[in-house]
This record gives sequence, structure tokens and C-alpha cells, in this order.
Amino acid sequence: MNKKLYQTITLFTCFIVILVTLSGCVEEQHKNNESKQLLNPEIKLDQPPILPDWKDGEYHDYYITTQMLNDFNEEYPDLVNLFSIGKSVLGKELCCIRITNENNKEEKLSCLIDGCIHGHEWEGGEACLYLAEYLLINYGNNKTIANIINNSEIYIVPLVNPDGRQNDEMWLANDNSVDLNRNFDIFFGKLRAHNLRLGKLFGRFKIPFIKFPPNQPTKWWRNCGRYPFSEPESQALRDLIVLKPPFEMEKKEKDVFNYVLNWVEENTEYEAYREGPGTAGGIAMDWCFQEFRIPSFVFEVLSLDYECFRTGKVRHDYLVHWMKTTLPFFMYLLVNIDNLHDWRTPDIQPSLPEGVPPEPLK
Repeated sequence: MNKKLYQTITLFTCFIVILVTLSGCVEEQHKNNESKQLLNPEIKLDQPPILPDWKDGEYHDYYITTQMLNDFNEEYPDLVNLFSIGKSVLGKELCCIRITNENNKEEKLSCLIDGCIHGHEWEGGEACLYLAEYLLINYGNNKTIANIINNSEIYIVPLVNPDGRQNDEMWLANDNSVDLNRNFDIFFGKLRAHNLRLGKLFGRFKIPFIKFPPNQPTKWWRNCGRYPFSEPESQALRDLIVLKPPFEMEKKEKDVFNYVLNWVEENTEYEAYREGPGTAGGIAMDWCFQEFRIPSFVFEVLSLDYECFRTGKVRHDYLVHWMKTTLPFFMYLLVNIDNLHDWRTPDIQPSLPEGVPPEPLK
């Protein structure tokens, strides 16, 4: 990558804490007023957006995901650039695509969206692919999406933990069984945050987590690794950004956070979780806010009423429903990228296709 990403917005999308990060970029310069005209003038940019033609049950593992990213790169050469940000512990490429109108050479706000930091939580990675395809297939026909791609850079890493995805396991596929979303340098290894600096116990035993209390998965003790950023995957995400402001939130920042949480509750079937920062150590969301002053959110792709979320048992079904349910949140943050960059109230409403969001599952 030719330039670091810094200082705009961060979004984390989770399915029982699957991470999707929307993180920051270059400081805003003068907007290119002509960038909205960079498309073929014969194309009429007022058509309703269409949805990707996905089918329930058709999930995308590491190899299919990689092929899809290559296909995007070949089919949309002026909009997509595919590259690697590093390798996993087992040597798989951490693939990233950048979506932007390459013909607009002005500096733009950027975002990084990554998914599947927990390998058995597939839907975060699926949401990344779904968003990428949604943006690309609608670029030439929909004004909102054209403006997003013309004036911003969207970096997407669907599989932060490709080894865990292939093994259908939460943790990293190494001898330490580290929870990657506890490996960031924020409240790291704190007992009150239910983190344990285990690595491989006594050099022999892998302990990914300790189930205590056994019926409350959110309170289990996680193996966060021996030290912060001990894993190549977390290092790859860390190295995309710079700056180190303090962690304490100002009033205007709290107001923006609360506005987004209220928007989620009013416009989706999801509920807002309001415990605040620092309640679990080593999480990328808190680290991004502390280090880079980026608005950061954990977003659970499954609603609290969905059985497998409450029980901790992972099941994968109703794929299209969850993609349609999550898409509004992505689009809401993207149309408000300027507001979030400047910590202004994100009050722009996204234009969405018919049937999005869908009715909640019974």
C-alpha cells in the first residue's frame, strides 16, 4: 500500500464479535467538485440500487473469497485494486481490495472494512463481500453509490483470520490458540476484562478460553496471547494507521456515538449495547479509538433475539436475510463519512433498495 490510512471513521461488524473495521484516512482537503461528473455522462445516475444475487447457504470460504476478489479486480479495473496486507500464521494471504474511482486523483477520505476476525463467525466476512459487490454493481446507475466511490476510498479485508475460517474455529490456527480480537494493545491481559496471557500453557497445552461461568459466553476468559500484537494478523491491521491521541472521550464524541446507537435502534432490528469502552480488554474497536481518535463501533450481525447468539452455539443460516439486515448500517456510515470525519452529527439518511431492511425473523 502506498500510503497509511488514518483519522476518519472505524466500524466494527461482529457476529458474536466478528470484526469489521471501517477505519480512517487522509485529512479532508478541497473536494473535487467535478468528481461527481467522472462517470460516463450518458449513464443516468438515478436508478434504484439492486442487490447482489446471493442464495441462502452459499457461503464463501477463503479460496472462494479470494477468487471473488480477483474477479472484482478483473471486472472493475478502474474501481478495484487487489493487494495483500500480510500473511496469516499459516501463510495465507490477507487479501484486501480498494474500491474507488481511480480517475479522481484528489485526496479522499478512506475507510477500511475487515471481517471474520473470529474464524467460526463467517457472517462478518460475508457482509464485507456483500457490500463490495453491492457497491460495484450499482456504481454506474445509482447517484448515492457513485458519490461514495468517486469521493472516498473503501478498503475491504473480508477474512482477517483465514486459517480459523477454514478450520471453522474462533481462534488463530497456531499452537497458542489466541483470540485475535483480544490481541490489541488496549486493556491488554486485564483480568477484569476476562483476558489471560496464556499463549501455550507450560509449552504443551492449548487453552483458547476457559468457560467460566459455563453458560455465559461473553464472560468466558479468553487467551489474548503473550503480548499485544503478537500475531501477524493483528500487526497487519495495526500497521495501516498512525497517530496516538488519548483515550478519554470528549462530549462531542460521546454525542456522535450516542446518535449512531440511537440510529441503529430506530432503523434496524438490532439493539444498542451501551456499556462503553474498556469493558473487555484487547479489542480492536477500543484500540482504534484510543490510538487514532476514530469513531469505532462493535456491530453484532445477529440480533439478540436470535437463538445462537444467546446460547453461544454457532449456526449459519438465513444468509441473505442477515446481509440485507446489515447493509443499511454500512450505507449509513458511508453516506456520513464526511460528518464522522469531522465529528459532526451523522444525520444523513441512506437511500436503500426496496425490501431493505427486511422484516425481523420470527
